[in-house]
Amino acid sequence: MIQVHSLFEGAFSVDATKKFIPFDPLKDDPKSRPASLIVHVHPFLIETNNGLILCDTGLGMRTQADELLIHSNIRKIGFEPEDVKYVLMSHLHKDHTGGMVDFNNGVGRIAFPEAEYIIQRGEWENAFSVESPSYRTEVFEVLQRSGNLTLVEGEGKVNNEISYEINGGHTEFHQAFHIEVGGEHIFFGGDVLPEPEELFKNFIAKYDYDGRSARDSRIQYWREGAPAGWVFLFYHGKSMAIGRPHLNHETGKYILSDASLEV
Repeated sequence: MIQVHSLFEGAFSVDATKKFIPFDPLKDDPKSRPASLIVHVHPFLIETNNGLILCDTGLGMRTQADELLIHSNIRKIGFEPEDVKYVLMSHLHKDHTGGMVDFNNGVGRIAFPEAEYIIQRGEWENAFSVESPSYRTEVFEVLQRSGNLTLVEGEGKVNNEISYEINGGHTEFHQAFHIEVGGEHIFFGGDVLPEPEELFKNFIAKYDYDGRSARDSRIQYWREGAPAGWVFLFYHGKSMAIGRPHLNHETGKYILSDASLEV
């Protein structure tokens, strides 16, 4: 059976400054942060025949022992960061890219030295061409020097298990990934499909580059993926991080059940 793991980094409040402040639902009151969104952050680790796949890399949080949190979470499962062979990046906003690089004592090193980092060329160029609190260019500069960067364009295949496609919507060159392994079709839509609830409501987000395009993509993903039994990964999921569709025979409609394996 294929294993998909949520490498949960925690919940955070985010306001107009784009600062991510840790938020504990058991202790913190959302009313104390009225101008903020509350987001959960779930990078994903997938075990495949061609090695470990990482889908986005989190905020780059560190443990009390000053270890990169995503490294700590991977080790809890029984693997090492060097076991990761592919880092699939949906886009380059800082809540998805902080764990691409390990900064220690001011020195940045590639966090997954044996991995190929798959990024859309247009997304890479746009991230460098604008000054925005949504991007951390110091992370990109380390990756650029590493030799681990692979820029792709449009749609295509990384190998016989991984394919990619531009779905835009959230950013101009945002991409989605299909991972087909062990008889499963795993879909990672990044921030075009960040939460399961967005599959079932006509939602246009103001923070998207093209909210209507993102909404239409979600409709199409569910229309295609639900009857085909895709496993859906939700990077910002609160109610669930990994969902599997099932047909409700009473209503004749597909619903999601939680299929999470969480660190």
